Amino acid sequence: MRRYIGDRGFYRRVFAILLPILIQNMITTFVSLLDNIMVGQIGTEPMSGVAIVNQLVFVYNLCALGGLSGAGILTAQFYGKGDMEGIRRSIRVKLYIATVIFLVGETVLILFGRPLIQLFLHEGESDLDLITTARYAEDYLKVTLWQLLPFALTMMYSSTLRETGETVLPMAAGLTAVFVNLVLNYVLIFGKFGAPKLGVVGAAAATVIARVVEMLIVVIWTHRHTEKNPFIVGVYRSLTVPRQVLKQVAVLGFPLLVNELLWSGGMTVLNQCYSLRGLEVVSAMNISSTVLNLFFSAFIATGNATAIMVGQLLGAGELERAVDEDRKLIAFALGLSILIAAASSVTAPFVPRLYNTIPEVRLLATELLLIGAAMMPLHAFANSCYFTLRSGGKTLITFLFDSGALWLLCIPVAFFVSRYSSMPILPMYALVEGLNLVKCAVGFVMVKQKRWVVNLVG
Repeated sequence: MRRYIGDRGFYRRVFAILLPILIQNMITTFVSLLDNIMVGQIGTEPMSGVAIVNQLVFVYNLCALGGLSGAGILTAQFYGKGDMEGIRRSIRVKLYIATVIFLVGETVLILFGRPLIQLFLHEGESDLDLITTARYAEDYLKVTLWQLLPFALTMMYSSTLRETGETVLPMAAGLTAVFVNLVLNYVLIFGKFGAPKLGVVGAAAATVIARVVEMLIVVIWTHRHTEKNPFIVGVYRSLTVPRQVLKQVAVLGFPLLVNELLWSGGMTVLNQCYSLRGLEVVSAMNISSTVLNLFFSAFIATGNATAIMVGQLLGAGELERAVDEDRKLIAFALGLSILIAAASSVTAPFVPRLYNTIPEVRLLATELLLIGAAMMPLHAFANSCYFTLRSGGKTLITFLFDSGALWLLCIPVAFFVSRYSSMPILPMYALVEGLNLVKCAVGFVMVKQKRWVVNLVG
């Protein structure tokens, strides 16, 4: 058991990294849940319209995170080595990546937002208005586009701070943004304290303002605390990056960017397949996915802790210790997933009752939550394998492991079943989620082979 359970010092280091990230992710996701509930008080159509647009923005967000992750691998290893100039170069590359992703994302959503929204609108068994839903979605999209640039810049700075050991400040900035978002949602959605009642437009405006506040906190703090962040001194005196660093980031980062694009796009395709069963499925999936994301925050935080801890050990040349601690981190994630699955199952019947929607949507959301809870250990293990492989720079392998499983297994099954069978949504969802077992088996083999144990900056 000592191979899988660490000592007190190990878990102190794990929680020092994990807890700030977990708290930030959980509170951010919890506020997204409250956002959903607030918009849901207006009606099922507004909630569905906002859910569709957020699915599209989700693709942009993950592309930004994936694009920055390639440079982030080097940042963590440069920090483990103590190379401040290397960190400055990785930040400059992140700036270029964030700018390009913002311009592409903004252009796509402006030009193709309306037809993309239409892909999710289908008649179901319930009498819901598709035209009204589309109008709410388009109104929400017009305002939420303004959050894309602040989000990209925030992720650029926050990821660098985490990779260099500072996890508290990004958490504090996230919590502040969450509070701003929550208060402004209440004021602008429902027209409180003399403000106009803006509905879904108010929800979008609140999100944009919160993103700007978070960006300002992270950027200003980083540049004003040079004693804690010596790498930021002179970071923009020159925007040139050595060709070797650009080549490394391209080799590491391009597969991650493509992976996040294909994975987030693949999840959008899956949701579009599910939407063929009716607009009530869109609403129920919105409720269940928002609640499940609250629990999945633990897996995301554990994965980030794995990438940071293992990446720093690899950069410092402590390869055997990196293998040992990675094994214990994977075991920790699995144990945590069982506890979280139990908590998710207990809350599943109650959360959908908070929404002002039809009974059919509430019941369907509860059943989807129970299926999602049963699949949590699979997601936890696969997520840990992904971050392990990524920490050693095996980004091409992670691309095949992550997006390959989605596009070669899950999407073909969902596409065929949704269009060429009458299978109801619940068994369809369980079937597609269960295919992650194959992904776990492949991840186990890849981690066991130890090809990821590489020092990239030695």
